[in-house]
Amino acid sequence: MSFAIIIVIGWLYVTVLIAANEPSITAGIISFLFYGALPCGLILYFATSKIRRQLRAHRELLANQRLNEGDRADTGTDQ
Repeated sequence: MSFAIIIVIGWLYVTVLIAANEPSITAGIISFLFYGALPCGLILYFATSKIRRQLRAHRELLANQRLNEGDRADTGTDQ
């Protein structure tokens, strides 16, 4: 993950320089968005997909544990 962040920072630096070299502000903004922000967003999205998947599995595990603990507590109160 940290390697992806280093790549993103470097690429954003390059695209800011490219955008600053454009003849108009509009062209600079468009080139920064399409050459910089969009590719970097995709890189970060794919780089963090494993982390998001693990976090979702952990949340589901905690929810199942809480549900099972609630079932055990309910069975003891019926007597």
